Amino acid sequence: MQRPIAVLDSGVGGLTVVKELLKQLPREEIVYFGDTLRAPYGPRSKDEVMQFTEEVVQYLLKYDPKLVVIACNTATAVALEHIRASLSIPVIGVIEPGARAALRGTKTGYIGVIGTEGTIKSKAYDQALYQLADDIQIVSEACPAFVPLVEKGEYESAKAYKIVYESIVHMRSYPIDCLILGCTHYPFLADTIAEVMGESVTLIHSAEETTTEVIAILEKQGQYEQTEGHIDHEAIVTTSQFTSGSVDNESVIANTKIKKHCFICSGDPTTFQMIVRQWLADELHQYEPEWKSSVNNSHIL
Repeated sequence: MQRPIAVLDSGVGGLTVVKELLKQLPREEIVYFGDTLRAPYGPRSKDEVMQFTEEVVQYLLKYDPKLVVIACNTATAVALEHIRASLSIPVIGVIEPGARAALRGTKTGYIGVIGTEGTIKSKAYDQALYQLADDIQIVSEACPAFVPLVEKGEYESAKAYKIVYESIVHMRSYPIDCLILGCTHYPFLADTIAEVMGESVTLIHSAEETTTEVIAILEKQGQYEQTEGHIDHEAIVTTSQFTSGSVDNESVIANTKIKKHCFICSGDPTTFQMIVRQWLADELHQYEPEWKSSVNNSHIL
């Protein structure tokens, strides 16, 4: 069986990376885990983020992935190096790719960064940018209200515009020409963010650059899929249960066989399924996804 690429996020934000992976790597299999039960990660402590990331990665390892993408900026900032050191397969984050893309795009040397509280406090983007260039200015802003909008499927609402406007309009007073969307949830709000910031500002998110890095690693390791795998073309969404902050392995769905793509969430699947359908409509149009949920006694996640 074809080994998948594993992608994880605190919720649905990582789907923005999955979308680019599916565009550029249509023959690859994706297994995605959105930790919707415990989203957002941004306001949580480093210890919590580390614990949650470790748990989700351990869960995904049962699919025998050939590569792991931590498609969450907060988890990348806190846990990337630790996870890399603990695994024998490649692990990619999303911060360094985003920084590289911004430096290629800026002409003024003024780069804006918006992200969760955890990502901004970590200064992970500042470090990544200054490692690559020292003649730049960085303006950062935490936008904690953005992730809940996306997780609730409200990213195209009038409420979303009001929140985005109030959160970032002051950044227009700086000569920023590139704005890093330092959270994988934020591309869901890209049209609104672009409207607020104006045409002179280019929005940067890490999906394309991250996918380029994935391709380079797969080619180097001789694991780039040239033909379709022997797997049924259907997408599955399952849910996994968490108990007392840790993975309850007894409650997860027993059949872990990948059927083209597998989308897993830890919380209520209703909104998760809706967002997967909407965001990946073009990429999944060839087949009608099969949606499954795991049931633990009387509790359905």
